[in-house]
Amino acid sequence: MPDRLRGREPGTVTVLIADDSVFMRHMLRRALGRHPRIEVIAEARDGSEAFQKNREVKPDVIVLDVEMPRMDGLSALKAIMADRPVPVVMFSSLTHTGARITLEALSLGAVDFLPKPKSGFELDRAAEELCQKVLASASARPRVRTDRGDVGADGAGGSRPEPRHRDSREADWLVVIGSSTGGPQALDDLIPDLPGDLRSGVIVCQHMPAGFTSSMARRLDAESALTVREAAAGEVVVTGEVLVAPGGYHLRVLPDGSGPAAKVAKDEGPLVHGVRPAVDVTLMDAAPIFGDKLMVVILSGMGTDGAKGAKVAKDHGAKVIVQDENTSVVWGMPRACYELGICDKVLPLGQIAEEIAHFPV
Repeated sequence: MPDRLRGREPGTVTVLIADDSVFMRHMLRRALGRHPRIEVIAEARDGSEAFQKNREVKPDVIVLDVEMPRMDGLSALKAIMADRPVPVVMFSSLTHTGARITLEALSLGAVDFLPKPKSGFELDRAAEELCQKVLASASARPRVRTDRGDVGADGAGGSRPEPRHRDSREADWLVVIGSSTGGPQALDDLIPDLPGDLRSGVIVCQHMPAGFTSSMARRLDAESALTVREAAAGEVVVTGEVLVAPGGYHLRVLPDGSGPAAKVAKDEGPLVHGVRPAVDVTLMDAAPIFGDKLMVVILSGMGTDGAKGAKVAKDHGAKVIVQDENTSVVWGMPRACYELGICDKVLPLGQIAEEIAHFPV
C-alpha cells in the first residue's frame, strides 16, 4: 500500500482543498467529507500555500480554486506540476474568463474541473459529482506539458498555422472523436497535428458543460491549420473542418440528401451515461449514414461512453481507433471499446493524428 494511505481505510483518497474563501473551504470539506472513501487532510488559502502543502502532506488529489491572492490557481498548477505532479481538479466559475483559464489549466496538466457554484446550497446539490470527479482523478495519470506556448482559449498570444487549400465540399468521409477526462489535453495535441488538407470532416464530442466548448473550439482553431468551431444547428459536415459538439447538447447527425453527406442538429434529450453531449448518440446516427466511410476515435475519458456507438459503427464497417493506456489520463472509454474486441488499432496519442490524416485508405 502507498505510504500516503497507511493508517487509513484501504482505498481512501486524500484531498487538499485550495480556496481563498473560508466559507467555500468549509463547504468543500463538508461535501467531500460525507463520502466514506474521501478524507480532506489539509486546506490552503492561496496557490503558494497549496504548493507548500502538496509537498508536506502529499495528497492524492488537489481541488484548486482559480482566483486566489498571492499565487493564483494557474500559477500554482504550473508550480505543482513542475515539483510534485498530482491529479488536480480545478474549481472554476462559469464565466468567459473562467472557461479560458480552466482550459489552459487542463492543457497544463489538470485532470478535470468543476464549475464553481454560486452558493453553498448549489454546492450541496453538486456534491455527488464533486466526489465522483475526485475519486476518478485519484487514479488518473497527470500529463505534464512543458513545451506549450502561452496560447489562451481565444488564441491570444498564439499564431495560427497556415491553412492549406480546401474546397469545403460536403464530407463523404467522417471522423468522430469522443473524449472525457483528460480529453481537452489530448485534443490540444491531436487537432493541431491534423493537416490542413484533411480529406474527411471531423466531429468532436468532449464531455463539457455549456460555456466551455465554445472556448475550447476557439482555442483549437487558433492553433490548427483546420477550421475548428462549435457546431451550429443545421450545419453541413464539410471536408477539412472540425465541429465541436456544444456543451449541454447531444450532437445528432442527419442525412443531407442522398449519399453519405450529413448535417448536424442539437438535441437537449436525456443525459446518456450521465452526460450531454455523449459520443454514443452521435455515433448511432453517423454509423448508418457513413458506413465504412466512418472512423471512430476514442480518447482518454472516464466511463464507457463511445463503446456502444463504436460497436454499432463497427458493425456498419467503420474503423475504430482508441488511445492506449500509457498516454491516457484515464483509460476508461478506450478500455470499454477494447474489451468489446472492436478496435482496429490501440495507439499512443502521438500516432493518432497520422492515422486520421491517412483516412480514407
